[in-house]
Amino acid sequence: MSLKAFHIVFIIFSTLLALGTSAWCIWVDLIVGGPVYLTGAIASLVVATALMVYGFWFWRKMKRLRLIT
Repeated sequence: MSLKAFHIVFIIFSTLLALGTSAWCIWVDLIVGGPVYLTGAIASLVVATALMVYGFWFWRKMKRLRLIT
């Protein structure tokens, strides 16, 4: 596996982890009701969105440079 492919896989798993963390924070917020969990959910969603934007940017850059077919 090339470094570029590993980078894409790492970004995908990081995004899934951020989305999972956000879902967990929302679930705990519904049960416990602490405001810190809602803040964690929002922060995780922001991170997941940023990772998705970066992943698409990286993918397009690699396609433009013809390093990924």
